[in-house]
Amino acid sequence: MSTASPTLNIMIRAARKAGRGLVRDFGEVENLQVSVKGAGDFVSNADRKAEQVLKEELLNARPNYGWLGEETGEEAGTDPTRRWIVDPLDGTTNFLHGLPHWAVSIALEHKGKIVAGVVFDPAKDEMFVAEKGQGAWMNDRRARVSQRRDMGSALFATGVPFGAKNSLPETLKDLARLMPRSAGVRRWGAAALDMAYVAVGRFDGFWERELQPWDLAAGEILVAEAGGLVTTLGAVPGDKRTPRDTGEVLAANAQLHAPLMKLLAET
Repeated sequence: MSTASPTLNIMIRAARKAGRGLVRDFGEVENLQVSVKGAGDFVSNADRKAEQVLKEELLNARPNYGWLGEETGEEAGTDPTRRWIVDPLDGTTNFLHGLPHWAVSIALEHKGKIVAGVVFDPAKDEMFVAEKGQGAWMNDRRARVSQRRDMGSALFATGVPFGAKNSLPETLKDLARLMPRSAGVRRWGAAALDMAYVAVGRFDGFWERELQPWDLAAGEILVAEAGGLVTTLGAVPGDKRTPRDTGEVLAANAQLHAPLMKLLAET
């Protein structure tokens, strides 16, 4: 993206710097798999280190902005209209198991709207970026959502709940409705990358419940700037809530967004 703003360039540099450290740590994960203690503590340290790098880079460059990070929580800035929303390691479980599918996610929020987003996949060296009104990009290529119109040929992604999450029954119902009427559903365990993949047309749509703002923020602008639609799962006309407000998201190309929402709402 040749015309990136100074702010977006700051975000890209920060993502690359955090990504370099995570790649080094990822190289150690395989050795830790066979240890008695396991890799959990190591990975949580990698996560925290990456967030610290991001925080230093972003707040040194824009010290008046607020902050919302998965590891370090929320901090007000002297500029109450702007804040960074950051997930230093989206796809932690993949990272822990040595699966090369995880990302650094950075978004800039201005007056409640996301105005810039970066999702960086260091393992594959894929940088997804978007800025309000400037389109979305993957590395040096313009990103556009797919143009598929037929549910039967569409490939979707979701997140299947783990642990004590409450949305498992609903998600299993979603899968039972959608899988027979689509080309398939993938569960890759990194919401930021799922949304980036919708932006570049690899997936035709993505939905998930029980997400946090840092899971969604950068992906929200990537999909929108690539020509897609991003709403809450049960959005109705006039509903002003964002996926960050509800923790539920449905992102898809313009042709499939409404049919996907309708199908997921079936009882």
